[in-house]
Amino acid sequence: MTSLDALAEALGPRNILTTPEDMAPYAVDWRGSYRGTPQAVLRPGTAAEVAAALRIATQAGLAVVPAGGRTGLAGGAVVREAGPPAVVLSLERLNRIRDVDARDFSVVAEAGCIIQQVQQAAVAVDRLFPIAWGAQGSAQIGGMLSTNAGGIRTIRWGNARDLVLGLEVALPDGRVLHDLRRVRKDNSGYALRHLFIGAEGTLGIITAAALRLVPPLRAVETAFVAVPSPDAALALLSRVYGAGADVVAFELISHSCMAVVARYAPQIRLPLPVESPWFVMLELAASHAAVPVRAMLEAALFAADEAGEITDGVLAENEAQRLAFWRIREDYPEFARAAGPAIATDTAVPVSAVPEFLARAEAALAARWPEGRMLALGHAGDGNIHLSLRAPEGMSREDWAARAGGADMVVNEIAVELGGSFSAEHGIGSLKLHVMQALKDPLALELMRGIKGLLDPRGLMNPGKVLPGN
Repeated sequence: MTSLDALAEALGPRNILTTPEDMAPYAVDWRGSYRGTPQAVLRPGTAAEVAAALRIATQAGLAVVPAGGRTGLAGGAVVREAGPPAVVLSLERLNRIRDVDARDFSVVAEAGCIIQQVQQAAVAVDRLFPIAWGAQGSAQIGGMLSTNAGGIRTIRWGNARDLVLGLEVALPDGRVLHDLRRVRKDNSGYALRHLFIGAEGTLGIITAAALRLVPPLRAVETAFVAVPSPDAALALLSRVYGAGADVVAFELISHSCMAVVARYAPQIRLPLPVESPWFVMLELAASHAAVPVRAMLEAALFAADEAGEITDGVLAENEAQRLAFWRIREDYPEFARAAGPAIATDTAVPVSAVPEFLARAEAALAARWPEGRMLALGHAGDGNIHLSLRAPEGMSREDWAARAGGADMVVNEIAVELGGSFSAEHGIGSLKLHVMQALKDPLALELMRGIKGLLDPRGLMNPGKVLPGN
């Protein structure tokens, strides 16, 4: 019996895909930058089946590449074209909400649950699962945790890691770590769950998670304002922190990004003229409807206007307008793709360093690639700024990569010099292996390799991802 026969027997023949047509969606990443055809795509339906698949694959020397909603931006869920024989293990059939406990403010969801599915399960018991980003309608819980995804509300509730109470994880040898306890305090040794969060499937496969819920937001107010500079934006951030309600989002958007939206998304009605050098979209909220959030936000913006921190602004008058504001931010990646090729980064710096980071990056990029155009937007409230260098109009993706392929390292080095990170929320995958090799602390890499060697001694879990030389 071949290894694929054994896998078909363990999972059922309908849950192992082997034809090129069936495997095609799993053989390319969202951006189309990475391609690799697996020997098969496995679709287990339970944690026990995941464990059985890992045991069989390990015994056969097959590498295993886990896949969730496949919305990642770093090539982490695609087989390496020149890598070892590999199968893709899709978590899409592990899509059950096992439990929702309103009194405990928790939900237990399997790894293949769509983020939006978990959000809806929380709403059904009058709770909120607060993580949110543009791909929440297709991204899955397992991928969210494996990359420690962030999003627009990190400023208030943290990244994915901060919402995890416990995990269930299938290990390479076929054992299952059952650690779905929902306690808030547990000092009984190492917090093993944190090894697997952000590991991108290189240590094991997350099959389920116990996640923290919060009270629903009863009053929400959103504003879109023009600011003269990133320094002014941070002054505004400090001001709204003291407004009296929770700051749940604070997004910084450059003029160049707004110009992209204006040109490539004419169906979107922009809330302000595209004249300011910078814009901020911010949201304040409270869990009680009686909290005067709008009055608090209006007072803060009036004071900011008096201080010269904003030059124009508009508040959403209803839910439809609020969602229209957010469409500018959440759908921006699609608009940017239409605008042409760009070298993208995913950096984070201390919030106070955002203005210096932007100024230094812009000067460095302009000095080396004056024909390019820097685009900047991101979660300024938590220091995560997405910078990209856009190609001159008409230049192909391949030509721009050859011409400006070093732009990411220029930006990454500045971020690290300022005490930041070269990977804020998108993960490492295949995309940033060269950056890990160049900028990650050597001792940190040594310790990571030691952990990898302990849990995955044969190096079969998502090889060629996260760790250089893996």
